[in-house]
Amino acid sequence: MDKLSLYRQYIKDLLSKYNSSEPPKENYESQLIFDEIRDHYLWLDVGWNKAKRVYFTVVHFDIKDGKIWLQKNATDLDPAEDLLEMGVDRQDIILGLQPPHKRPYTKYGVA
Repeated sequence: MDKLSLYRQYIKDLLSKYNSSEPPKENYESQLIFDEIRDHYLWLDVGWNKAKRVYFTVVHFDIKDGKIWLQKNATDLDPAEDLLEMGVDRQDIILGLQPPHKRPYTKYGVA
């Protein structure tokens, strides 16, 4: 399997694992969005909590130029470390949720 296909599978596996460990919500649902053509991968919560609309991105990954970008992580999980354990090269993980000027000071890749 080529690197891009492998990275896509790692992200899908990781999001599926994270999402399956969450208890079901009564008034809204968790959705996994896998766009393999444009390489966007999201875990969303969608629905209603009483009169308040729930539409929230929990975790968001992109793949750009052969690197995995962690764009959002609203969990107490550590997806970047989990990707490392799966075999992703540290320099192929970009913390897009960090400002560009701070990325050189992370232990991950810089883009």
